[in-house]
Amino acid sequence: MIRHIVLTKFKPETGEDKIAEIYKGLSELTGKLPGAGNFTGGRSESPEEIERGYMHGFVIDFDSWEALAHYAEHPEHQALGGQLVENAVGGIDGILVLDLDV
Repeated sequence: MIRHIVLTKFKPETGEDKIAEIYKGLSELTGKLPGAGNFTGGRSESPEEIERGYMHGFVIDFDSWEALAHYAEHPEHQALGGQLVENAVGGIDGILVLDLDV
Protein backbone atom coordinates (compact mmCIF):
# COMPACT_ATOMS: atom_id res chain seq x y z
CA MET A 1 0.00 0.00 0.00
CA ILE A 2 1.17 3.52 -0.79
CA ARG A 3 0.32 6.26 1.68
CA HIS A 4 0.17 9.67 -0.04
CA ILE A 5 0.73 12.47 2.48
CA VAL A 6 0.30 16.15 1.56
CA LEU A 7 0.97 19.05 3.94
CA THR A 8 0.06 22.60 2.97
CA LYS A 9 1.05 25.99 4.32
CA PHE A 10 -1.97 28.03 3.21
CA LYS A 11 -1.90 31.78 2.70
CA PRO A 12 -3.41 33.68 5.65
CA GLU A 13 -6.24 34.96 3.44
CA THR A 14 -7.29 31.42 2.47
CA GLY A 15 -10.30 30.69 4.63
CA GLU A 16 -11.25 27.39 6.21
CA ASP A 17 -14.29 27.23 3.89
CA LYS A 18 -12.04 27.29 0.80
CA ILE A 19 -9.75 24.63 2.28
CA ALA A 20 -12.75 22.45 3.16
CA GLU A 21 -14.03 22.83 -0.42
CA ILE A 22 -10.70 21.65 -1.88
CA TYR A 23 -10.52 18.73 0.56
CA LYS A 24 -14.11 17.76 -0.22
CA GLY A 25 -13.23 17.60 -3.91
CA LEU A 26 -10.19 15.44 -3.17
CA SER A 27 -12.24 13.14 -0.95
CA GLU A 28 -14.91 12.75 -3.64
CA LEU A 29 -12.28 12.04 -6.28
CA THR A 30 -10.67 9.42 -4.04
CA GLY A 31 -14.03 7.68 -3.77
CA LYS A 32 -14.33 7.46 -7.57
CA LEU A 33 -10.95 5.96 -8.37
CA PRO A 34 -10.12 2.27 -8.21
CA GLY A 35 -7.29 1.51 -5.83
CA ALA A 36 -7.71 4.75 -3.86
CA GLY A 37 -9.32 5.15 -0.45
CA ASN A 38 -9.23 6.31 3.12
CA PHE A 39 -9.03 10.05 2.43
CA THR A 40 -8.46 11.88 5.69
CA GLY A 41 -7.71 15.57 5.89
CA GLY A 42 -8.00 18.67 7.99
CA ARG A 43 -6.29 21.19 10.23
CA SER A 44 -3.56 20.13 12.63
CA GLU A 45 -4.48 19.85 16.28
CA SER A 46 -1.04 18.68 17.38
CA PRO A 47 -0.21 19.44 21.01
CA GLU A 48 3.48 19.55 19.97
CA GLU A 49 2.83 22.71 17.92
CA ILE A 50 5.80 22.25 15.57
CA GLU A 51 3.91 22.42 12.26
CA ARG A 52 6.11 25.32 11.07
CA GLY A 53 3.16 26.82 9.22
CA TYR A 54 1.98 23.57 7.61
CA MET A 55 -1.32 23.64 9.45
CA HIS A 56 -3.36 21.52 7.02
CA GLY A 57 -2.80 18.13 5.51
CA PHE A 58 -4.40 15.08 4.01
CA VAL A 59 -3.65 11.42 3.48
CA ILE A 60 -4.87 9.03 0.79
CA ASP A 61 -4.05 5.32 0.63
CA PHE A 62 -3.42 3.66 -2.73
CA ASP A 63 -3.28 -0.05 -3.50
CA SER A 64 -0.27 0.41 -5.79
CA TRP A 65 2.08 2.89 -7.40
CA GLU A 66 -0.01 2.53 -10.56
CA ALA A 67 -3.16 3.63 -8.71
CA LEU A 68 -1.26 6.67 -7.37
CA ALA A 69 -0.05 7.49 -10.89
CA HIS A 70 -3.64 7.24 -12.22
CA TYR A 71 -4.75 9.68 -9.48
CA ALA A 72 -1.85 12.07 -10.22
CA GLU A 73 -2.73 12.17 -13.92
CA HIS A 74 -6.49 12.56 -13.40
CA PRO A 75 -7.83 15.95 -14.62
CA GLU A 76 -9.82 16.52 -11.41
CA HIS A 77 -6.71 15.95 -9.32
CA GLN A 78 -4.74 18.35 -11.48
CA ALA A 79 -7.42 21.03 -11.09
CA LEU A 80 -7.64 20.55 -7.31
CA GLY A 81 -3.85 20.44 -7.05
CA GLY A 82 -3.78 23.74 -8.93
CA GLN A 83 -6.06 25.21 -6.28
CA LEU A 84 -3.70 23.98 -3.56
CA VAL A 85 -0.74 25.62 -5.30
CA GLU A 86 -2.71 28.84 -5.89
CA ASN A 87 -3.62 29.09 -2.20
CA ALA A 88 -0.30 27.97 -0.71
CA VAL A 89 2.34 30.36 0.60
CA GLY A 90 4.93 30.60 -2.18
CA GLY A 91 2.92 28.37 -4.52
CA ILE A 92 4.45 24.90 -4.80
CA ASP A 93 7.01 25.84 -2.12
CA GLY A 94 4.17 25.83 0.43
CA ILE A 95 3.35 22.16 -0.21
CA LEU A 96 5.11 19.02 1.00
CA VAL A 97 4.34 15.61 -0.50
CA LEU A 98 5.52 12.27 0.86
CA ASP A 99 4.64 8.87 -0.60
CA LEU A 100 5.41 5.96 1.70
CA ASP A 101 5.33 2.29 0.77
CA VAL A 102 3.69 0.89 3.91
